[in-house]
Amino acid sequence: MNRKQLGVLIVLVVVLGGIGLVLRRNQVASWKEGNTDMGNKLLSDLPVNDITRISIARGTNRLELVKKEDVWRVQERHDYPANYSQIRDFILKARGLKAVQSEKVGPSQLSALQLVPGQGTNAALVVEFKDQNAKPIRTLFVGKHHLKASSRPSDTGEGEMDWPDGRYVTTGGSVVAVVADPLDSVEPRPEVWLNKDFIRVEKAKSIEVDFPTGTNSWKLTRESESGEWKLADAKPGEALDASKAASVSYPFNSLSFSDVIPGPEPRASGTNLPVVAKIDTFDHFQYVLSVGAKTNEDYRVTVAVTAEIPKEREKAKDEKEADKARLDKEFKESSQKLEDRLKQEQGYENWTYLISSWMLDPLLKERSQLMIDKKAEPGAEEKVSEKAASSPP
Repeated sequence: MNRKQLGVLIVLVVVLGGIGLVLRRNQVASWKEGNTDMGNKLLSDLPVNDITRISIARGTNRLELVKKEDVWRVQERHDYPANYSQIRDFILKARGLKAVQSEKVGPSQLSALQLVPGQGTNAALVVEFKDQNAKPIRTLFVGKHHLKASSRPSDTGEGEMDWPDGRYVTTGGSVVAVVADPLDSVEPRPEVWLNKDFIRVEKAKSIEVDFPTGTNSWKLTRESESGEWKLADAKPGEALDASKAASVSYPFNSLSFSDVIPGPEPRASGTNLPVVAKIDTFDHFQYVLSVGAKTNEDYRVTVAVTAEIPKEREKAKDEKEADKARLDKEFKESSQKLEDRLKQEQGYENWTYLISSWMLDPLLKERSQLMIDKKAEPGAEEKVSEKAASSPP
């Protein structure tokens, strides 16, 4: 390279460097102009106590959470009680959302960031906080995830796998912010906002399951909370498998549901009769579960709850007068807890619940499935072979 060519090269480097510096300064200036709200809370003025309705919508999917008589309810499930803690946490989270990045964008960019309401697949998730007159107080538009490059390889082994570390949001206008929370739990799906509290079958004393085919029915009983289950009315040759019997009560340890259907199921008839499970407990509660048709991997179940809570305390023969007041107080407090529990659980009677099959299958074993497997009689194969050999061809 001669001196002339070197001079030309130096001039080109200086020119390109100057252009790059100008572009960088313009970019920084634009960034500073668009980040005037960075670090501020987007909904800091959200009046939490005035909110009585929350609408969450994306495209044609819509969810209405409504506060009625101080109880939050899911409108799409005929006002089934909603998860209050989940709603409270979401409102407080919304009020505390901070912009970690913000800038002004045009209409085309709003669409690319999925921040425009509509019916398409890239429509924004629109959250409206409303007052008692259903008038919007504030609106939050939630767009696509903000992705952060990861050093981990993707599952396909090609390049790196990005992961969401926030979400693009806006409260309207052309200013878009990125918040550090992906907000994945905010979806217009009624089932995820339901209050999942359910019956608590504790201290089972007897379990009886009636099948449409009577020979499949059975009843187990035990004499104490830690006692071994025994088969009631055992027939000659029947031997209960203790491990299988113990598994029958497993569902009651954490019985839960995935969704609800408004109103009780119509009473089945003909060949479509439900399986009915009856459970009596040592604390005087009686539960009746009617298990009907199976939808995908869920059974349709209705429940009925009654209780015979003692009104008076049984006094011991050698009870001391000094202990009477304490024991009476303990009995009263225990009785009140049982009364409250009964009232709460009887509130579950007006609905049909979808309960996973894996949860109920241990309870729905037929009578023969609870018995010890019969082993082949010793020498049976030899007897069959001898009989076959002696038979004429």
